[in-house]
Formats: sequence, C-alpha cells, structure tokens
Amino acid sequence: MNITKNPQKYLNEEVTLEGWLQGKRGNNHVQFLQIRNSGKIIQVVAEKEKFSEEDFQKIKSISQETSLIVKGILVLSEKTEFGYEIQLSEWKVLGPSMNYPITPKEHGVDFLHNHRHLWLRSRKQLSIMRIRNELSFAIRQYFYEKDYLLLDSPILTGSVGESAGTLFETQYFDEGKAYLAQTGQLYLETAIFAHNRVYCFGPTFRAEKSKTRRHLTEFWMVEAETAFFSNSENLDFQEDFIKSICKTVIQKSSEDLKVLERDVSILESFLEKPFARLNYSEAIEVLQKKGEEISIGEDINAERENILTSELGGPVFIINYPKKIKAFYMKENPENPETVLCSDLIAPEGVGEIIGGSEREENLDKLLSRIQEEGLNPENYTWYLDTRKYGSVPHSGFGLGLERLVAWIAGLPHVRECIPYPRMMERLDP
Repeated sequence: MNITKNPQKYLNEEVTLEGWLQGKRGNNHVQFLQIRNSGKIIQVVAEKEKFSEEDFQKIKSISQETSLIVKGILVLSEKTEFGYEIQLSEWKVLGPSMNYPITPKEHGVDFLHNHRHLWLRSRKQLSIMRIRNELSFAIRQYFYEKDYLLLDSPILTGSVGESAGTLFETQYFDEGKAYLAQTGQLYLETAIFAHNRVYCFGPTFRAEKSKTRRHLTEFWMVEAETAFFSNSENLDFQEDFIKSICKTVIQKSSEDLKVLERDVSILESFLEKPFARLNYSEAIEVLQKKGEEISIGEDINAERENILTSELGGPVFIINYPKKIKAFYMKENPENPETVLCSDLIAPEGVGEIIGGSEREENLDKLLSRIQEEGLNPENYTWYLDTRKYGSVPHSGFGLGLERLVAWIAGLPHVRECIPYPRMMERLDP
C-alpha cells in the first residue's frame, strides 16, 4: 500500500503507513505526528479519547526519527501539506531513535555536512532532492522526445578534455596514468557519426582548488552533441532546452519550491523572454563602463557575470570568446580568427555559468594544430582525430552543470546543498 502515490484511492478507508517520525506537536488531548514516507510528510492524529492513558503517554514519548508502522482511517485535511491525514487507531515502533543529533534548532554548516547522511532527512533537503529528481527526469525526457540517444561515456580516460591542471589522476595497472573524466564530450563526438544526436548524463570531476559557492570537485553534467549543427543552431537549442526543463520542474515541484520559499514568479519572468546574446568583446565594454578593470583576453569571473545579468535583466549568452582562453576543440570564428564560435550561458541571481557550448573544429589540420598549441600529446587523441579523417562534418555541443541549475531553480545560495554528498576541497566524508 503506497498512499503517498494515490491517496484518493484510499480515502475514508483504513490504511497502513510505514515511516519515520519527522516531528510532533500537540497537548494533553491530542498529538499530531508528522510521519515521513517516500520523502513526503503525512500527518497522523492521535486523539487521547481513543487510547488508554498509558498508550497515549507512549505516543507522546515517541522520539524524532523513530521508525514505526501506523494504522488508521485516511481523511481529507486541507490544512496539512499532504492534503490528507490519518486518524490513528494502532501503531508499532520498529526502530527506536535516541538523541537524534539534528534537532529543530539552528546548526552550523560544518555540523550539518558532518551529518549529511542524516541531514538528507530534513524537510528542506527532502524538497531539494525531489527537485533534483524532477530535473533529472525532465532532462532525459527532453532529449528522448528530441530523438537523442543516451550514450554513457567512460569515467576513466587517458585523454584531457579541458585543462590538464584540473585533473584527478591515478595509476591504471601497467598502462600508465589515467584520469577521472572532466567531460564526456570527446567520446560523444565520436558517436554523432553513428547516431547524429547523442547525449550523456553522469558524474564529472574537476581538481580545481576552488572554495566558491559554485564549485564542487565532483558534480553531474549533461552533455549533448549534434551532427550537422551550427553554433547558431546550438544556441537556439540550448535556450529551448533550459526553458523547457525549467518550466516542467516549476510545474511538477510547486509544493517543494514553496517549502524552500522560492519566489517562482522571478524565475518565470526570466523564462518568458528571449535570453540576451552578447559578444565577449561587448561584455568587456559593459564591464569597463561599470568601472571594472578588465581587458580583452581575461576570463569573466562570478562577480562580473552577476554585473552582466543584472545589467541585461536576465540570463545572457556570452559568445565568441578569445581562442587563447578556451578549449582546443572549439571552432575558429571565420569572422575573427582570434576568437572561437562558443558560448557560456550565464544565469542571474548570482548563479553564474550553467552551460558552456561551442561549434567543434571539424578540420583535422586545425584541430591537430590546436592540440599541439595546448601542449597535449596528439598520440593520446588518435581515436578522436580519426573522426576528422573519415567523414568529418560540422557539429556542435554543450555541457550543463546539474547542481548549478538546481540551485537556480530552487533559489539556493550554494551548490553543496544540491547534491546528496558534496565533494569539495576540504570534504571527502561522509
């Protein structure tokens, strides 16, 4: 019996509910037990007149996070979060919980992360993980409906996808060094020649020594690659992708967003208008006019990204960055060979970059030259370069950081709350 899935089916019938005591309140006449099942909170009402004095006192003494089975009649209750409640008739304790460390009082961030395995049970975390679940499903559904094939890329690789300075390395038997994948992109590119449209969705790793609220050393990324696709088409696709999945999650997760006190109207206003598109050089000019000391060739940091989204009133694509600060696989801009055909989608409200994308260099000689310029060993990319030898075509792709998008949708200040077990420079446990 799963009353959380279809409670209407069991209305005014006796039901059995298994779960954990999230909390309780009441007086000497009635107790309201908040029971957690399947991530949802169901109120169970225990009226004293239905029990002996001894049993009612036992109900009052049930402690937080005790696991139990309750039975009773399921009735409508408009005042409760779930919309239904159970009028208790029987209960049984399965597993006691003594001195549960995470109480309703305030706790420090370090304390909560040290108890992350328990913190996941809290009301706010329940909502965040459900939003993450809805977003993950919406992403897969979007690509499925667009006829994209899910292709799982390897976690262990011998190739550098982004920057060699941000790799986690390990010894791989007698084969030498292996690295935890920074991206599945290079492998996805090989698959477009078989399937045209492909994507991967899984964990990626960056050994950046960063402690900002936007960085994790292990995070989930969805990446897509499309054959016969220009940079312009790629931009349109990214915008439709973000708008579609965000609208779906807002609709499906309305109750959870209320728990998080997210002002959905702000988010919806961003999604109802076209995303701004700004050349990198234009972005530098805007920042300079705002008093920022920044020159062409410098990367745009988080604070400056926030200036740009505030100035433009919403999400903005920054396009055509200088070649020297972008990855080797990006296609040279024919209108300005010092730049590449790429884009970063910057989300407002301090979230920053959520997507990085580009048209890929399909010319073998130019790609080989860029690999050498970056000081990479071409022998490690023989398999990748083969794609440019046997039927190369124009193609484009992008990567989206899941946790940053969760943070934006949910209105959260730090990505560490957007993943079950965050991995950061100073944290590997639990």
